[in-house]
Amino acid sequence: MGLLLLLMAPSAHASSSAAQHFLCEGDALEALAFNGSVDAADIPNSNADTVPGAFMVLRWRELSLQLPRTNNAGVPSYSDGSWWWQALDPDHPEFAQLRGISEHYSCDREQ
Repeated sequence: MGLLLLLMAPSAHASSSAAQHFLCEGDALEALAFNGSVDAADIPNSNADTVPGAFMVLRWRELSLQLPRTNNAGVPSYSDGSWWWQALDPDHPEFAQLRGISEHYSCDREQ
């Protein structure tokens, strides 16, 4: 569980929305969505104005995660195979660690 991922900061040209702030298991989590560059803009599943190449940066505890957008249908989800993020309910997103012992973390939007 002591997995620490340090990733490159998103490039300056990638567009992002404002940071969203949550409490996950009592600890602050910052979520930033980025629409990265993509080679083919006509790729299907561009829900919520995201396209393949988009990614989510999550900062939580001592982790900094950069999760690529999956190509799952429906509300955008993000996963690197070890971590999962999806906001079916924007006030209570799904956040999980998938490797080893699978853990799901309870998250609430900060007021």
